Amino acid sequence: MNAPIIDPLQGDFPEVIEEYLEHGVMKCIAFNRRGTLLAAGCSDGSCVIWDFETRGIAKELRDKECVAAITSVCWSKYGHRILVSAADKSLTLWDVLKGEKITRIVLQQTPLQARLHPGSSTPSLCLACPLSSAPMIVDLSTGSTSILPIAVPDVANGIAPSSRNKYSDGTPPFTPTAACFNKYGDLVYVGNSKGEILVIDHKSNQIRALVPVSGAAVIKNIVFSRNGQYLLTNSNDRTIRIYDNLLPLKNGLEALVDIEKGIAEPNGIEKMKMVGSKCLALFREFQDSITKMHWKAPCFSGDGEWVIAGSASKGEHKIYIWDRAGYLVKILEGPKEALIDLAWHPVHPIIVSVSLTGWVYIWAKDYTENWSAFAPDFKELEENEEYVEREDEFDLNTETEKVKESNVNEDEEVDIVAVDKDAFSDSDMSQEELCFLPAIPCPDVPERQGKCVGSSSKLMDRNHSGSPLSEEAMQNGQAANHASSPLEEDTGGTRLKRKRKPSEKGLELQAEKVRKPLKSSGRSSKVKSKSMADQDMSNGVYGDDISDEYQ
Repeated sequence: MNAPIIDPLQGDFPEVIEEYLEHGVMKCIAFNRRGTLLAAGCSDGSCVIWDFETRGIAKELRDKECVAAITSVCWSKYGHRILVSAADKSLTLWDVLKGEKITRIVLQQTPLQARLHPGSSTPSLCLACPLSSAPMIVDLSTGSTSILPIAVPDVANGIAPSSRNKYSDGTPPFTPTAACFNKYGDLVYVGNSKGEILVIDHKSNQIRALVPVSGAAVIKNIVFSRNGQYLLTNSNDRTIRIYDNLLPLKNGLEALVDIEKGIAEPNGIEKMKMVGSKCLALFREFQDSITKMHWKAPCFSGDGEWVIAGSASKGEHKIYIWDRAGYLVKILEGPKEALIDLAWHPVHPIIVSVSLTGWVYIWAKDYTENWSAFAPDFKELEENEEYVEREDEFDLNTETEKVKESNVNEDEEVDIVAVDKDAFSDSDMSQEELCFLPAIPCPDVPERQGKCVGSSSKLMDRNHSGSPLSEEAMQNGQAANHASSPLEEDTGGTRLKRKRKPSEKGLELQAEKVRKPLKSSGRSSKVKSKSMADQDMSNGVYGDDISDEYQ
C-alpha cells in the first residue's frame, strides 16, 4: 500500500466502481503475485488474461478439448504458469508466456477449486477440492492422485468407527470440503463438514492437528492471508472467523512435529486437539447480527489489514469490508446482480468482483483532491479571481530572508548500484518474475469495439437500458464522470454536444471581420457581409457593432 500518500481519515479501502471488464461470461478471477495481470475463467472453457494496467486483453488461453465452464484459476508463484479447473472434471496447466498447454488431467469428480503448490516456482503438485469427494493432492507430471483424510478415526481410542470417519476413505460426502496450502506448502489445512480444521502433512498423508470450530457448522471456505499469519474460515452458521497462525511461516511441519513430541499424554483425538491449540488461536469473528446473511468468497486484503466478503443473497451485489479488529467500515453496493467471486489487489486498495451476468467490476478508492497539501497557506478558489499584487510582494530583502543552509553532505557518495529489499518478503531474486505480457497488435473489428473495457459512462447507458445498476449506486459516484462536464443532448438524442460561450475578445475579432468588407465595397459587399453576420449570429455571436451596420 502507498501508506505515505494516503489520507488516514479516508482509509485505504475501495469505495466506488471505477470501471468494468467485459469478455464473454466470466466466472472466476485471480491476480498474479504483483497484481499486474488478472486471469478470468469463462463459461466457454477459455481463460482470459487482462493487463490490469491498461485494462486490455493480453492473452487468451483456449483448449479445444475443454468447452465447459471454468471453476477456478490459480497462478504459480512467479506467474509463469496458470492452473485452470473446469466443470468437465479437467485440470489444465498452461505456460502463460507461450500460451501453450503443458498438461491436462481428467479427474473422477468435478474440481470446484484447484491450487498450485506455493513453495515452488515451477510447481508440479496441486491441491484439488472436488464437488463430492475428499480433497486430493494431484501430481500434474504423472497424473497420480492422493486423497487426503477429512476426519479423525476413533479406532486409536478403542472406539468403533462412527460417523466421524465416515468419509475418511474418500467416499463422497454430502457437502464439498474446503482446503488450502499454508504459505510455503508443507502443510494442508482442511475444513470439513463437522466444523473442524485439520492440519495435514500431505507427504505422509497424516493428520497432525485438529482445531474444533465453535458451532460445529460446515466450513465452506478456508484461506490464508498473503503473509501467512492469519487463517480465515467461512462456516455455514453465517460467521467468518479469523485465526492467528502460531506456527512459523517456514518449516511449519518441523515445528509441528516438535510440538507433538512435547506432548506425551493423552493420545488420539485429545492429543491432536492439544497440538491444534498451539497451531491456531481464534482472533476475531465477523457476522451480520441483523440480517444473518450467508457469505460468499471471503478473503483478505493484500496486506492483511482488511477482510472482505460478498453477500450470498440472490440479486444483491454487496461487499462488506471489516478491519482486522472486527469493525465494519464499509458496505459497497453494486448493481442488482448476484456476486459469485471476489479478489483484492495484492498491492493497491482495489477490489475486483464478478457478477452472475459475467461482468467484472473494478472497485477503487474515490480520492478527493487536497491542494493545500502543497503549501500550508494555499487557498483553493471556487472560480477565477483577478489578483492584484502588492508593490513590495516580490522584493528581495536579504536582511530578513536568509537562505537556510542544507544539512546534506555533498561529499558523500551516492549508491546507485545496490538494490533495495523487495516488498515481497519471500521473493527469490534469482527467479525472473513474469509481470507483463508482450502486446500483440490486432486489427479492430467494428462490431467488437467497446466490448473489452467499459467506463462509468457506459455503465450509465447500461443502467438506462434496463441494467440493474441502482440509482443509489450511481449517486454515490459510479457515473461521476458523466455529470462532471456541462453537456447537452443534440436534437437527434444520440450524440453529446458541448456548448461554449464566446469570449469578449472573440466577439470583437468577429465584429472586425464583418466591419472591414462593409467599408471597402458597395452594396454587394454589404449583402455578402450580411450573410456572414447571419452566420455569426447563428453561431452565437451577438454584439452592438454588428447590429448597427444593418440599421
